[in-house]
Amino acid sequence: MAGFNGLGLHMGNLSRLSDAKTRSISPENFRGEKGKGGMATEGTGSGPSRDLGQGWKVSPSIRIPAGETVTLADMDGPGAIQQIWVTATGHCRFSILRIYWDDQEMPSVECPVGDFFACGWGRYAQVSSLAVCVNPGSAFNCYWEMPFQKRCRITMENIAEDQMTLYYQVNYTLTDVPEDCGYFHAQFRRTNPLPYKDVYTILDGVQGKGHYVGTYMAWGVNNTGWWGEGEIKFYLDGDGEFPTICGTGTEDYFCGSYNFDVNGYCEFTTPYAGLPQVIRPDGVYDAQTRFGMYRWHIMDPIRFEEDLRVTIQALGWRTRTSEGRRYLPLQDDLASVAYWYQTLPAAPFPALPEKDMLEVI
Repeated sequence: MAGFNGLGLHMGNLSRLSDAKTRSISPENFRGEKGKGGMATEGTGSGPSRDLGQGWKVSPSIRIPAGETVTLADMDGPGAIQQIWVTATGHCRFSILRIYWDDQEMPSVECPVGDFFACGWGRYAQVSSLAVCVNPGSAFNCYWEMPFQKRCRITMENIAEDQMTLYYQVNYTLTDVPEDCGYFHAQFRRTNPLPYKDVYTILDGVQGKGHYVGTYMAWGVNNTGWWGEGEIKFYLDGDGEFPTICGTGTEDYFCGSYNFDVNGYCEFTTPYAGLPQVIRPDGVYDAQTRFGMYRWHIMDPIRFEEDLRVTIQALGWRTRTSEGRRYLPLQDDLASVAYWYQTLPAAPFPALPEKDMLEVI
């Protein structure tokens, strides 16, 4: 295993020793400094710890006032983020996570926190995957490896009208990073409703060399009947009207089949793909069926040399006639997060939807 540098371990190299240094940032050690955790004398735990003093959970969380942005972590490299744990009390679509690499002015990650962690409808859904885990009762965990050469800065913006409380921990390593390591990116989009016969764009405008590693979608259905006949398409390195990669159907891309149907919609969560969330109509206020799905390209990354565009069709069925079945282009509520690695600098992201267009209603 020549060249092992302590970026990430797996069962095959877990015993290998390294000169990498482990660090962790949390409200108990905002800078991740060696030997300086748990030193706070003031914080959100000051009341409960008043009889115990320093070192007794004085600063386990932070509060982010309405309309403010707070820096969660600011670290010098070279190194790599190895795990992020977050539990947020705020509105998941109104809490915006951003990550900046190597003093770039534009973020490489910009996403509502719930959608970033494959839980986009503002309701808990248990997720067990290699890249993301969502655990009881509101624990968001990310295991995407995020190497950087010079600097990493992570912020959280609260665009809600109420203050939020945030518990978080960023576990990372200080180590040499090979020159061929790409930078992690994640981009959120939403269209509600999708115009008739339009194709939904998951990602476009990507310039540089890299590989695509994942898709999360929060899919709200506005028609009755099956909704997942649409094809996902990956346009690589100058592809024109037709893509290099064309899938066979929505549930096929998310590694299911035949409508995810086992006596009705069947939730599942696996290392690389899942349908962890199905919100069913309740006959009163939950009028629409809503789905949360993820597909991680960990074993099958989609490589590109120059540019990348990803689209998916929203397609269902019309009523069967004597002439047979016909497809129905749908006008659904579609939100997505695209995850990929690439060289820097990256192209600027499109602006996030306005607050009213982010809200789940």
